[in-house]
Amino acid sequence: MLELRQVTKKYDGSVIFEDLSLKINKGEIVSILGPSGCSKSTLLQMILGLTDISSGRITYNGADITPVPMRQGGFNYIFQDYVLFPNLNIKQNIEYGLHSNPNVSTQEEVDELIELLDIKAYLNKRIHQLSDGQKQCVTLARTLIMKPKLLLLDEPLSALDGMIKEIIKERIREIVVRYQLTALIVTNDPEEAMTLSDRILLLSDGKVAQFAEPSEIIHNPTNDFATNFILNQLNIKRRNILSLFADGISQADPLN
Repeated sequence: MLELRQVTKKYDGSVIFEDLSLKINKGEIVSILGPSGCSKSTLLQMILGLTDISSGRITYNGADITPVPMRQGGFNYIFQDYVLFPNLNIKQNIEYGLHSNPNVSTQEEVDELIELLDIKAYLNKRIHQLSDGQKQCVTLARTLIMKPKLLLLDEPLSALDGMIKEIIKERIREIVVRYQLTALIVTNDPEEAMTLSDRILLLSDGKVAQFAEPSEIIHNPTNDFATNFILNQLNIKRRNILSLFADGISQADPLN
């Protein structure tokens, strides 16, 4: 279990988070959702030890990891822009971390991940020859062969469109279930959070607006922010989609 206990973060005299307390279970996907500028990525960096906290504690399975660097903690961070090596082919990118930690994964485990992520046909290609969806799969494979305890993803689907996004979502869920990972995913997209997550951490101005399962947020939003940021956006999308299939629908019809 990952736990934040009364965590406060201050920067240049401003309070970013104050007395933030959370519990995230093993094998759970939690989306960190909120508008731009609400410090979602800062929260990930605090958990990773890339950003100091001002007070409080962060624990994993009861052990204090507040001062522990990311690599020692066994956590892994997937950035929005993939951070792949253009001078290496896909196979070399995937296996890069094994040079310094050769016993982390067996070749059979590497091959299993490559099959799972459907990138076997691209192993001899270079990064510039891949689509954004394929690059994201390579990034996931490279990360997962290092067997992280905790997987943190910063807007991993933001550069993807349509069906590719849905395929990657399915693969992330399958990976989390198969390897019993704990995953935290930063996103600005309520629909993405609702369809990918076991629970959603909704942030507003450094505070938790709601932390609950998607169905709970849909049926019982606890405040106006949850209603406006999530439900109104989803309703607008639904209305726009329905308008494609029928003429003369009033704005209120799809929602009531």
